[in-house]
Amino acid sequence: MLTRLRRTPFGVQVLIGLVLGIALGALARSMGGTDEDPNWLTTTLTTIGSTFVTMLRVLVPPLVVLAVLTSIANLRQVTNAARLAWQTLLWFAITALIAVGIGIAIGVLTDPGERSSVAASAAKDPSSTGSWLDFLQGIVPGNTFGLEASAAKDGSISLNFNVLQLLVIAVVLGVAVLKVGEKAEPVLAFARSALAVVQTVLWWVIRLAPIGTVGLLGKAVATYGWDALSPLGVFVVDVYAGLALVVLVVYPLLLKAHGLSVRNFAAGVWPATQLGFVSRSSIGTLPVTQRVTEDLGVPQSYASFAVPLGATTKMDGCAAIYPALAAIFVAGFFGVDLSITDYLLIAFVSVVGSAATAGLTGATVMLTLTLSTLGLPLAGVGLLLAIDPILDMGRTAVNVTGQALVPTIVAKREGLLDLARFRDRRGVRETVDA
Repeated sequence: MLTRLRRTPFGVQVLIGLVLGIALGALARSMGGTDEDPNWLTTTLTTIGSTFVTMLRVLVPPLVVLAVLTSIANLRQVTNAARLAWQTLLWFAITALIAVGIGIAIGVLTDPGERSSVAASAAKDPSSTGSWLDFLQGIVPGNTFGLEASAAKDGSISLNFNVLQLLVIAVVLGVAVLKVGEKAEPVLAFARSALAVVQTVLWWVIRLAPIGTVGLLGKAVATYGWDALSPLGVFVVDVYAGLALVVLVVYPLLLKAHGLSVRNFAAGVWPATQLGFVSRSSIGTLPVTQRVTEDLGVPQSYASFAVPLGATTKMDGCAAIYPALAAIFVAGFFGVDLSITDYLLIAFVSVVGSAATAGLTGATVMLTLTLSTLGLPLAGVGLLLAIDPILDMGRTAVNVTGQALVPTIVAKREGLLDLARFRDRRGVRETVDA
């Protein structure tokens, strides 16, 4: 049985995980239970899913630091390193601008705020907000490891890695290695060896993705009821329609314009897209996103820089489509007329604001930045909190897909893409190396 499962293509294993997750989640929901006292099946699915995401998150800090450090050292052999960085940021901005344009267009056409039946009493200020100073405050590491502490309601303290700060630390170390030269070769040799070990462990964890998918999607189906969708039905349809247009129309058109097969890209990026959907975490999905980007033929020296950068600043779902539609929804709900200038401000915040909130992940933070820039009531955020987990699945799937798309396009434009690997690849390897 195990041998047969081992020979099953990885993509098929993930699809099986999706089906099992939905089925077990529906079963768990039918068994009853509450958030405070869930049934045994919901608890099991939650444990499986959270454990898988935790294992991925554990690998993020060493992967980011080691990969970025070695990639910068490797870039000394590339004559257009600065151009690569500029092209990456430029295409981040281009795709974000297209996405926010789609969000604004859909919002103007459907006016979701006027068509909602959500109670005004649901309006409340968010627990966290974003501001234009967050980027400057978040980019400076508070300590060597980019660690941040947060207090829970029960008084417990949890530690989290700020990936943007880790990226800054890795860039500084990489530049220092280049500056020191030959004396830093032992450090570079150690980093390369350690990276090889981390990538091996990462592959072991990725192989557990079908099981993790069962837990993550099962928990989502069991926990998030669909009753909350009714009062905000138009808004939910708008968000998913916008996300679908970006993934199914915009991204394929960009690939075609660069002479790349949409089918090959879709097959390659699928493991990251589906994991982003069920995990709702671009950072947690980062190791898989980087892996599939490299499997698409993007050189590791470039992918290890572009993908971590994209995981913190490239968010077509959370930072473009969603805040644009949500701002229009809040304005309509409170009877505020938006001008052309306001729509231009939405576009500006979506393109530039993702960097300003890079140290504070989450669509809610990005939305508060948009609302505050437009002068709209922040209490409008509370109107959308009930359905945020359901929307977040689609938003994150689009985020991680875009984080793999841009490096692929830039690599193709700069003549770095391994076209043979892109055309002949099968996504994540279907068998484990002996």
